[in-house]
Amino acid sequence: MNLLLDTHALIWAVENPAKLGSVARPQIEDPSNTLLLRSASIWELAIKVSLGKLTLTLPFEQWITVAMRDLDIVLLPITVEHTVMLASLPWHHRDPFDRMLAAQSQIENIPIISNDRDLEAYGISKLW
Repeated sequence: MNLLLDTHALIWAVENPAKLGSVARPQIEDPSNTLLLRSASIWELAIKVSLGKLTLTLPFEQWITVAMRDLDIVLLPITVEHTVMLASLPWHHRDPFDRMLAAQSQIENIPIISNDRDLEAYGISKLW
């Protein structure tokens, strides 16, 4: 099954898997699942690290490279179709990264691994 990781789910999967939900953790650890990470998540992480709002256990470039390799992550780029969906979404969520997450989940028909309850208002499949 394809699964779309929210940014915090990626961080916890790498830094502290015990923080993952009881459904999320076995799904992330199941090698038969394909884990997708949005290019927007890498951008979001870079912003938070550069602002000092997030400290990782390794320098950013090394951390993201190791995380993607160790979790066998496939990168999901932002497409025009994703942005068209984003433009039509209601404003249940104000965070632009989370709104894109919802849009990509809908377009790609992929469940999200996330602890963010506000995403449920979009009627998407969310695992935690």
